[in-house]
Amino acid sequence: MTDKSANRMWGGRFKALPAEIMEEINASIGFDKRLAPQDIRASKAHASMLAAQGIITKADAREILKGLEQVLAEIESGKMDYTRALEDVHMNVEARVKDLIGTPAGRLHTARSRNDQVATDFRLYVRETIDAFDTALAGLQFVLARKAEAHAATVMPGFTHLQPAQPVTFGHHMLAYVEMLGRDRGRFADASRRLNECPLGAAALAGTSFPIDRHMTADALDFDKPSANSLDAVSDRDFVLETLAAAAITAMHLSRLAEEIVLWATHQFGFIRLSDKFTTGSSIMPQKRNPDAAELTRAKVGRVAGAFQSLLIVMKGLPLAYSKDMQEDKEVAFDALDSLALAIAAMAGMVDDMEPVPDAMRAAADQGYATATDLADWLVRALKLPFREAHHVTGRIVAEAESQSLPLEKLSLKAMQAVERRITNDVFSVLSPEKSVSSRKSYGGTAPQNVRKMARSWLKRLEKGLARG
Repeated sequence: MTDKSANRMWGGRFKALPAEIMEEINASIGFDKRLAPQDIRASKAHASMLAAQGIITKADAREILKGLEQVLAEIESGKMDYTRALEDVHMNVEARVKDLIGTPAGRLHTARSRNDQVATDFRLYVRETIDAFDTALAGLQFVLARKAEAHAATVMPGFTHLQPAQPVTFGHHMLAYVEMLGRDRGRFADASRRLNECPLGAAALAGTSFPIDRHMTADALDFDKPSANSLDAVSDRDFVLETLAAAAITAMHLSRLAEEIVLWATHQFGFIRLSDKFTTGSSIMPQKRNPDAAELTRAKVGRVAGAFQSLLIVMKGLPLAYSKDMQEDKEVAFDALDSLALAIAAMAGMVDDMEPVPDAMRAAADQGYATATDLADWLVRALKLPFREAHHVTGRIVAEAESQSLPLEKLSLKAMQAVERRITNDVFSVLSPEKSVSSRKSYGGTAPQNVRKMARSWLKRLEKGLARG
């Protein structure tokens, strides 16, 4: 009878097959098979380098490369037959190459280990994912900036503590998220720059005695350079943690916008309308139009932030170098990055789809005495009152307006003069929401001319970047 353990790539050391439960907990092929394209790319670079260094023959290298291409074709066509008995993507790919080309396949693993393989494959995958995020986030920025340009002068209430604070414009509000997403793209770019060192050739943990050329494989895989320490190369997962941290912050930003979309779409706010494309109905209440896409986007931050925490806890107690615990890096990362990609796409669709309701926004801007700060500023400028005194006077005037159930701009001059006799009719030049937003011309302020200029600047930058992408 054939000893099945001999079929395992590490079977020479073991006399018996692992217990069924051991196979269950040990196998990762169920999730790491998505790294197969990266594994093949790295294997091709490794085989080419081995041949160039004379470590394997060029004839063997040609066979290996041919076999790898055939396996890649099978993967892309969905014909690759993965087996859990071979544990992971690396063993599955190598075993399939051996099926196709025979003996030369056994030379592919010369001067490398699964430890540096997986570190290389995962870096390639994360780098590609970051590139995709950058394009997707730029696309979301673009639809936000386009909305901002169209609504540069659409007045709405600005809030602090979810209470009316000062009038702003809807365009200004949209540009706030453009800025947030710009920082998110910067964090991802930083993570990509730091991860761009190639672990291949670090082998299990100590490097190799074979005369390999690690710069050659790094160049072939578009890394900036080889990693400088073999222990660090195989045991580092900072690149995943940093990417997940950036992903968690991005998801948080998307969640904040999603929360606002949920609020704005309510009957109580009525600031926007969403079409049937991004809403759902109720099984029992025929009138309902639920912003489920926004709600689900809002929820994704839990999964993404949870993945970061999960991997951080996995890594915190591991001595150098590699431990099997690190197999837990992939499932959480894949789930988080997939969730974020979906959330970005959903948000871009919702922002493009949502239709602002200017009349409702303008009516809300009249409530809550949002131009009270403009009145206080006028008292400082026109009457030379210290701001703290102006603040006190304004508070008394607001109380009077409230007692009469009037907005500030409708309160009589006589009523204001009863609080501060020197107030003149000129005060009404600052009390409407439109006058308030128009006066906020400081850099970064909500004045429509500022918003229009900034929106166009962003659109120009984003159009260039998206065209290059």
